[in-house]
Amino acid sequence: MIPLHTDPVPVTAEAVVVGAGINGLATAYELARRGMRDIVVLEKNYLGSGSTGRCGGGIRQQWTTEENIRLASESVRIYENMSAELGYQVFFRQGGYLMITEQEEDLPALREAVALQNRCGVPTRFLAPRDCLDIVPDLDISDLKGATFCPKDGTAYPFAVVWGYARACHRLGVRIFIRTALTGIEADDGRIRGVRTDRGDIATPRLVNCAGPWARSLAAMVGVDLPNRQERHEIMVSESLKPFLDPMVISITNGIYFSQSMRGEIVGGIGDPAEPRWERPEQFGFHSGLRFAVRFARELTRLYPRAANVRMMRQWAGAYDVTPDHRPILGGVPGLEGYYHSCGFSGHGFMLGPMVGRRMAAHIATGAADPIIDSLSLERFASGDLQADAFVVG
Repeated sequence: MIPLHTDPVPVTAEAVVVGAGINGLATAYELARRGMRDIVVLEKNYLGSGSTGRCGGGIRQQWTTEENIRLASESVRIYENMSAELGYQVFFRQGGYLMITEQEEDLPALREAVALQNRCGVPTRFLAPRDCLDIVPDLDISDLKGATFCPKDGTAYPFAVVWGYARACHRLGVRIFIRTALTGIEADDGRIRGVRTDRGDIATPRLVNCAGPWARSLAAMVGVDLPNRQERHEIMVSESLKPFLDPMVISITNGIYFSQSMRGEIVGGIGDPAEPRWERPEQFGFHSGLRFAVRFARELTRLYPRAANVRMMRQWAGAYDVTPDHRPILGGVPGLEGYYHSCGFSGHGFMLGPMVGRRMAAHIATGAADPIIDSLSLERFASGDLQADAFVVG
């Protein structure tokens, strides 16, 4: 069991972290590891109730910008030892990621991405369509033009990761309050002074915004305008089957992805170009739709005919917290001491979260500059000099 507090919130804290998904809990855990003991995590719903608990669990290093590649590869190294470090089985499995395309024009970008990933120490390789059959024998390669594969990519069980971090946080003295909504923020003279919740007020000099799809609304409470928009995405899960699929298969042509969990289920989703972007997830809700189920089933069985007779059991929706360049927004803002944000992961916070939490904690605790955090600061949008990541799918 994870001890969760039902008593009133404390009147003071060294730091308040908002959001009990992977980014909030990883940041709180890493702050506590650095010796900060008086830490409070606020979650308006339950652990992992936001994007973390609604994701597909994929963890890949195949990106087209160096920041995302390095954050992902550093996170993979954490995931490789996470079960032992947290003392909780997170079911991390490195079956690899097979990224495919059906468009000839994508091949130069894929080759360039492989070269960049290799320079960053990621063992990705380029594949001809027929080579894909060595990895996924039943894949229909008739329309494929090429692919890339990294054997060190993988998957983990999102809720187990959240629970593991929460238990480790508790051991280090972090207090986690679920069903506790942030209702206001106190700031004056350019400094964070405290927060208001529906269970009491907390005086604190540090506020870390890890609220995922609600990060923009939280930032607005202190006059910070984030460019984030929300996209609704759905996932479908099948009945359990005997193991037959090792890697995650993902298409940069139409955004479909699918893998098999350690329990035997096929887990997957597909992006919808017709899905609008919203300012807040409350504007669209997390309902499931028939349109997604039909689109996913058609594309899955076209690429992987073996799935034609598989029974789909359930589906759900979540939100991508999307930035204009599809890269996260990290660090603080000039003129507001003690405020930090870790958001805008564009649907990929689960794979980047462990290392982002570690880097953010070091930055918050010591004030030392971090080149990756600096390059992903909010200020980059004012300059207009953006380097967008090309492989945002799902």
